[in-house]
Amino acid sequence: MQDLNEKALQAKDKKAALGPDVDLSSFTAEPVSHAYLENLTALPMADQSRMIEAGIDASGSGRSGTYIQKDTAVLHAHSSQEGLDVIPIKKALRDHSWVKDYYWKLASVDTDKYTAQAQLNLHDGYVIRARPGSRATYPVQACLYLEKENLSQYVHNLIIVEEGAELHVITGCATASHLKRGLHVGISEFFVGRNAKLSFTMIHHWAEEMMVRPRSVGIVEEGGLFLNNYISMKPVRSLQMYPTTHLVGKGAVSRFYSLLVGAPGSELDVGGRIFLKEEETRAEVIARAISNGGTIVSRGDLIGEKPGIKAHLECKGLLLKGGVIHAIPELQGMVEGVEMSHEAAVGKIAQEEIFYLMSRGLTEAEATSTIVRGFLNVDIPGLPPQLKEEIDRAVEMSEKELM
Repeated sequence: MQDLNEKALQAKDKKAALGPDVDLSSFTAEPVSHAYLENLTALPMADQSRMIEAGIDASGSGRSGTYIQKDTAVLHAHSSQEGLDVIPIKKALRDHSWVKDYYWKLASVDTDKYTAQAQLNLHDGYVIRARPGSRATYPVQACLYLEKENLSQYVHNLIIVEEGAELHVITGCATASHLKRGLHVGISEFFVGRNAKLSFTMIHHWAEEMMVRPRSVGIVEEGGLFLNNYISMKPVRSLQMYPTTHLVGKGAVSRFYSLLVGAPGSELDVGGRIFLKEEETRAEVIARAISNGGTIVSRGDLIGEKPGIKAHLECKGLLLKGGVIHAIPELQGMVEGVEMSHEAAVGKIAQEEIFYLMSRGLTEAEATSTIVRGFLNVDIPGLPPQLKEEIDRAVEMSEKELM
């Protein structure tokens, strides 16, 4: 693994700690016991239904591997493809010495109190590793699920794609239908090797009083590609995430795409930051945000450190039923010869657009729905068809509730 600028990666990051504070002592972190399941179809149908809304299929159909964690316990972990490892992180740390080469190497324990608690109270998490030259036929799925009321769930995930490998991951975070309040803290570290490709799609389906604090850092080596897709279209009390990626090899590429809906009372502080550290690196941060009465802060920060880089930042917000959208685009060109741009816009549905569609035979509700669907339709280059279908399904299901 290429040496990194330790100061840049390990320093405390004030931007990652913005948003409302969470009283960690008001939640319990005590372990919750659940039996391991060899066959996930033994899960209660209520759990399966909640998981499928976050893109997780208990049957395992069309998946190369599966990891399921319920509360603090691992329910299931397996890989069905050669060259692919899917291992609970506690087991991996115990049984495989190579894991220590990745654990807490990008993220910093002392970034904030959430990262510190994730180290002190680690429940589990997953290691997904694609070995050199391997190609995952289907996506790997991972689910972090909460059932116990008022639980704080602390997980640490490692996603490692070695030289020349290709991996697609869909991770769904969800809660049981009866759960009202809880805390999820997830540390994720992404390693994309030379000429490797990773697409990582995360779908959140939380409860209305959930507090969510993901912390993630990635690195992409020469010729590597990292697609990071995030979908949060269900109610959540407070979400705060600011993933960072370092492009450290010539020609490395990273793209962040986010689809956000802020329900009444929700506070979403979501962003993305990419350091372009070598020549010919490319980066995009694209966000679509709809406020349905909630507050959304959409951040983006691109830092160009070498000539010949190209980067674009785009945030578009739609005020559907009130609320607030605050777009904060940042560009930092550190040398001559960088090519960087940004675009930000916040508005509401134009009445003339609705009238036009109604003149074509649509009802007002149908016209509004059509406009919203088009607004959320983001073309993600390089995304495999299976993941595109999952994103389309998540948007369709959320859109019905939104309208």
